[in-house]
Amino acid sequence: MRKGENIYLRKDGRWEGRYPKGRKVDGKIKYGYVYGKSYTEVRQRLFPLRIQYHTLQEIHGVSSETFEEWTTQWLSDVNGKIKPSTFSSYYYKLSKYVLPLLRQVPLNELSSVQGKALLQELQKKLARSTILVIFRIVNKCLNAAKKCGRILSNPFSDIQLPKEKRSKVSALTQFEQRQLMKIARKEKKGRGIPALLALHSGMRIGEIAALKWSDIDFDSRLIHVSHTYQRIGSLDSSKKTQLLFADSKTEASVRVIPMGRVLKKLLLVHRKQSKGVFVFSTNGQPCEPRLLTYHFHRLRKKANLGWIHFHQLRHTFATRCLESKADISSVSAILGHASTQMTLDTYANAMMEQRTQVIEKMEEWIS
Repeated sequence: MRKGENIYLRKDGRWEGRYPKGRKVDGKIKYGYVYGKSYTEVRQRLFPLRIQYHTLQEIHGVSSETFEEWTTQWLSDVNGKIKPSTFSSYYYKLSKYVLPLLRQVPLNELSSVQGKALLQELQKKLARSTILVIFRIVNKCLNAAKKCGRILSNPFSDIQLPKEKRSKVSALTQFEQRQLMKIARKEKKGRGIPALLALHSGMRIGEIAALKWSDIDFDSRLIHVSHTYQRIGSLDSSKKTQLLFADSKTEASVRVIPMGRVLKKLLLVHRKQSKGVFVFSTNGQPCEPRLLTYHFHRLRKKANLGWIHFHQLRHTFATRCLESKADISSVSAILGHASTQMTLDTYANAMMEQRTQVIEKMEEWIS
């Protein structure tokens, strides 16, 4: 028996009322339900809910598909348009850190309240830099929902995130560098060459792992950087990670690095004992970064150096370039930075000596 708008008398004797909460994935109306012992009771409970959800749809949009449903659709849309390593990062971070909290929340019921709750939960277990990456991914996802009309605004866009503090670049001192290079040259089977290559070229460990002999022009003394080899999160639930050989991350990362005479000599000697197409290989496959890191730490200990990571060799290369009065645009291009500003921001401390000299020269001129 029906009495009034969307209020029914059920066979069990109770009254049932329904109200529209929004639209499901297939476009059909998604309803909410209330129950009571009488028509009047249900009508009284139904009225504020109708007002609430009508207002919610007017302000936030009509899509009541869950955040998980939209995330699945969005990941499907971006897959193939972004690099596999980027897609893997999106999938992993959303699945591990975001969906456990927001999985069943309808899109048009998302608010800054859930965003702040997500932030507080992530701050309990993750570093600031990781939290910022996660929120960048979530905002991309929600902005895409806004763009296609699922929601009218991104409820997370105004959440105050912890400010990203750029860590100071820690380069090896010249003494430490000489110690490391001395030991690296003595390493058997060319296991010290990756560290020397980083110190002489500023290449990233993934770029070094992907380097082929065909990428090196010994006659022109040029190294062509266009690929990277890295371990990323796996989409296969049976394993946590997988190795990926891919094109360089950005347009700026694809670059040509001049090769000095010292590095040329080192690589020519290494080529004589190398097998296969890759400069550093294991059973014909590129040597994965994890193994290069292992060899580096054995090298570091032999050189009596404290804890440093492989990436600091890249910082050391850039610092030595700047200390030798190299121009910032050339250093930026060699490093594969997207802009000279990025180089300036990263290596500001390394350039302090040069800035001091500028002030001294200025004072001499005006005195």
